[in-house]
Amino acid sequence: MSTRSTAYAADLEAIHQVVATVEHSQRHKDPDEFLSLFHPDAIWTTSGGRVLLGLDAISEFTRAVLPAADWDGKVTYEVVHVSFIRPDVAAVKVRQVYTTSGEEGAPLYVMSKQDGRWLLTACQNTGVVTG
Repeated sequence: MSTRSTAYAADLEAIHQVVATVEHSQRHKDPDEFLSLFHPDAIWTTSGGRVLLGLDAISEFTRAVLPAADWDGKVTYEVVHVSFIRPDVAAVKVRQVYTTSGEEGAPLYVMSKQDGRWLLTACQNTGVVTG
């Protein structure tokens, strides 16, 4: 395997790990684990359309909402597609399923690589409307 394809495979694995950590943090309603995944200047748009600018705003929202969430924590996150915009920026399409209710989300995570680590940088958490 070439150095380039080895780096690509490592980046893909790291991106999948970020999404797996999002899933773990949501299942366990752990705001600290979730917030550790964000770039300091991140943008997060909630499924309700609220725009949060910067880690402080994302943190304030997450600490208020995640631990108090009334769902049972049974949720899965699956990477559906990764598109590298540049070697250090990727758009990641995710399928999110709340297994008890059957509700789905279709988040888009734009991640950037900072000091060798992939971070959530600009994210849109979109609910899927059925019917």
